[in-house]
Amino acid sequence: MTVFLKGTGDAPAKTYHLALLDLDGVVYRGADPVEHAAEGIDRAQTLGMRMAYTTNNASRFPHVVADQLRGFGLTLDDGQVITSAVVAARMLRRHLQEGARVLVIGSDHLRDQIRLNGMVPVNKAADKPEAVIQAWYPELSWQDLAQAAFAIENGARYFTTNKDQTLPREGGMAPGNGAMLQPVILATGKQPEDSAGKPESAMYDEARQLLTDSQEKSLDIGRCLPVGDRLDTDIEAANRGGYDSMLVLTGVARTPAILTAPAKLRPTYLAEDLRGLTAPQPQPSKEADQTWHCGGQTAKVDDDGHVTLHALDGGGDPLSDLDAVRACACALWEYQDRGGDMDALDLPAFVVGA
Repeated sequence: MTVFLKGTGDAPAKTYHLALLDLDGVVYRGADPVEHAAEGIDRAQTLGMRMAYTTNNASRFPHVVADQLRGFGLTLDDGQVITSAVVAARMLRRHLQEGARVLVIGSDHLRDQIRLNGMVPVNKAADKPEAVIQAWYPELSWQDLAQAAFAIENGARYFTTNKDQTLPREGGMAPGNGAMLQPVILATGKQPEDSAGKPESAMYDEARQLLTDSQEKSLDIGRCLPVGDRLDTDIEAANRGGYDSMLVLTGVARTPAILTAPAKLRPTYLAEDLRGLTAPQPQPSKEADQTWHCGGQTAKVDDDGHVTLHALDGGGDPLSDLDAVRACACALWEYQDRGGDMDALDLPAFVVGA
């Protein structure tokens, strides 16, 4: 069954109770805020939506992340920040016995979470750890990677906090934890047997549970909306967990990847940025001849893979091009799912927001 974009009659902030926001590329890029992020969050909270800040980055304590967000003018508690270190330590405790020694390639935050979950962090392979947990952190060194490899070669189990290949920073895209896993994988021939971060849905599930515990109120999956900038982590995690999702175009995802996304990577909604939480999402619709409409835009993909776009009335609307993406995405997803040759497509040459 083909997965298409959906629409909302009201703002998502009124439809969903909790937003599960990714951070890198959605709320900030390194030390810098993403444009309109704080504005969108403030408006959504005014409409009654609660915020959880979920990040695959395991390098910083939640209170440090929360302080940065408060520096952008946002109001939040430290407990609203859920890092992959929090999720990873819980994951490890399910795999290991209490008191197990874990070689931690990561920050003090990850070490503290290991301790809080009844395990013992160690620093080197000579400590004979039962497992290795690898995370990105700014001080990651060759020595760290070597110790991880030595421990795994000696029988330690291998885990990771996340597999993000890239990390949005102030200067652009930097290597993420997924890239840093590769030297250890190549040296040992072993893949991590489990990952705490997205695209696993555990990040969202743990965030829901933690906020349920603190608020003593059940949060149904259907009332929670993961929001991210990456198809292969944020959106896939939402789909794996049975959540609706919103993709914002302020980080990694680019139009060609959206238009050709397989079903497991398709978001429920598209938005330019977090202001999309407070604006009704237009509903794409289809005519009998496979022409898709959204706003003033139409798109059609013939059986031979020819893509036709037509603007009925752009009218200077800054979101008109995003409506073109929405219409074109639905047309191309339908074409893909009925067996069309995606490699033969000539994708339309437009840029979102241009």
